[in-house]
Amino acid sequence: MSPTITTSSEANGNVSSATARAAAKAATASEHKAAQTGPQPVTLAKALNAAMADAMHADDSVLVFGEDVGMLGGVFRITDGLTKTFGQTRCFDTPLAESGIVGMAVGMAMNGMRPVIEMQFDAFAYPAFEQIVSHVAKMHNRTKGAVKLPMVIRVPYAGGIGGVEHHCDSSEAYYAHTAGLKVFTPATVADGYRMLREAIDSDDPVMFMEPKKLYWSKDQVDLGALRAEHAANVERGTSSEGRAAVARPGTDATLIAYGPSVPTALAAAAAAAEEGRSLEVIDVRSIVPFDDETVCASVRKTGRAVVIAEAHGFASVSSEIVARVQERCFHHLAAPIRRVTGFDVPYPAPKLEHYYLPGVDRILDAVDDLQWED
Repeated sequence: MSPTITTSSEANGNVSSATARAAAKAATASEHKAAQTGPQPVTLAKALNAAMADAMHADDSVLVFGEDVGMLGGVFRITDGLTKTFGQTRCFDTPLAESGIVGMAVGMAMNGMRPVIEMQFDAFAYPAFEQIVSHVAKMHNRTKGAVKLPMVIRVPYAGGIGGVEHHCDSSEAYYAHTAGLKVFTPATVADGYRMLREAIDSDDPVMFMEPKKLYWSKDQVDLGALRAEHAANVERGTSSEGRAAVARPGTDATLIAYGPSVPTALAAAAAAAEEGRSLEVIDVRSIVPFDDETVCASVRKTGRAVVIAEAHGFASVSSEIVARVQERCFHHLAAPIRRVTGFDVPYPAPKLEHYYLPGVDRILDAVDDLQWED
């Protein structure tokens, strides 16, 4: 089961009646994209852009705003073209005031809009932290369920881009610790589209953590099929929200990762396979709610686990994952669960970043330390 959080959703936790009524409109708005169907090379940046555009086509209450997201299309060009397509009343720039951006989004969400806001960089979001913790996370509970806050706060986060101070950080634990917030972090192009659509549909506030180093990663993705999948889920009132995924099957040990660490875990599993060791990789996808069932099923099968994350190890999401797995899988474990994380220091300068980030060698060293019998 997932940790208890204050939400306003039904059993599947994410599909609003307004979104359901907009399903037919969404299908119609996507017809002009029919020529683009079929697997094509798509970046995560493009998938996120398409998700916002499709949501805006489907529902007039969806709007996008933040610093430089309008005519510039965002620092990472994730909102490129949205102002041209939907006009400056649907996608617009704001002053450099993160607290004001979030505060305005709270008021809009309380009054029937579905704002999608961008924090530009992870460490830029801290001036808005009071708004997020005191208002975004608590409004539904404070009003005994009378007020919903259907809003998405997009946060480009983590490292791997050589960013200078205040431009790279791993802030997910702050939000995961705050009851009342959902916390999503996609690691694949398809999940970027799928999970952002689900976040926008949610009647609860979502911290949408986007691994900035993966923005230009490419997969063969059928956006048309993803649109059809989303429309079908809306019609059925279902989704993949809160579900982890088996990114690579294995039998000897489980690597548990999320967001930017998933490709690193997959690379470590591929390297281990060359040495004759089979590692299963679990992509957590949703930090809150957390999918104990999928994660623990894998650990019970393999008997060994390593949790991988770029964030600091102390008092972190990786700490919580270890605790949850240990509580549920204790009698199945052949060795203590290990972690491979960023070091407990301020995020380093660009030239030192590669020493800080978890890498394949550190992961394989942790796997080797899982008390294997010779």
